[in-house]
Amino acid sequence: MSSSYSFGTTLKHTTLADARPVVQAALKEVGFGVLTEIDLAGTLKAKVGADHPPHVILGACNPKLANQAVTAEPGIALMLPCNVTLRQVGDDVEVLFVDPAAMFQVVEHPGLHEVASEADRLLRQACSDLTA
Repeated sequence: MSSSYSFGTTLKHTTLADARPVVQAALKEVGFGVLTEIDLAGTLKAKVGADHPPHVILGACNPKLANQAVTAEPGIALMLPCNVTLRQVGDDVEVLFVDPAAMFQVVEHPGLHEVASEADRLLRQACSDLTA
């Protein structure tokens, strides 16, 4: 499962509540921590009365890479952290990771290509670890 701006996997026969710590552990293994969590389904229900299955956005950050990115281009902070979404789809949980290379394409700065490549490699490793 991927798009021009994301890649991901499906965790079979689980709930979002059970999948969240597994995803967080996979991120931690590759140096990412979760800085923020947005309950998208809960927010949409509270703000506009819309009903959605459980859906959260995790703001994942690798401090070393974030430091390299903002040192090269301070404005890139607008694009941080790297989002990971978890969405309940029936009996499964869809996990999507933002593609850092796609995200950083909007900023033309040579110092960011290496950072985006490394972030991409690490997030893809976390995704791969989820399916192993």
